[in-house]
Amino acid sequence: QVQLVESGGGLVQAGGSLRLSCAASGRTFSNSAMGWFRQAPGKEREFVAAVIGSGGSTYYADSVKGRFTISRDNAKNTLSLQMNSLKPEDTAVYYCAGGGWSSRPDDYDYWGQGTQVTVSS
Repeated sequence: QVQLVESGGGLVQAGGSLRLSCAASGRTFSNSAMGWFRQAPGKEREFVAAVIGSGGSTYYADSVKGRFTISRDNAKNTLSLQMNSLKPEDTAVYYCAGGGWSSRPDDYDYWGQGTQVTVSS
């Protein structure tokens, strides 16, 4: 059984930082994509960042480029998202996803339960 478990969310002031982690079990994703998505109330789930393939190429949404950094540890089967210079508009439930290959949520097979990130102004 494949499981993705996120941790690290919380409440932070604007300009602050948080680090999200995702622990995967049941399979490895070293040859496919793992990514972070987020969903704010009343909005669709949107792409945040992904690391794709064995080469580890990284991709970011324009809204987080330069502020967020995605990284993957294949040995530990974990995914991380370092979020700096947080803004109130970053407030959302953040989801870890695996087994995909793009920035589209529908392309991912496995999802975590989500972790809340709230940025106060």
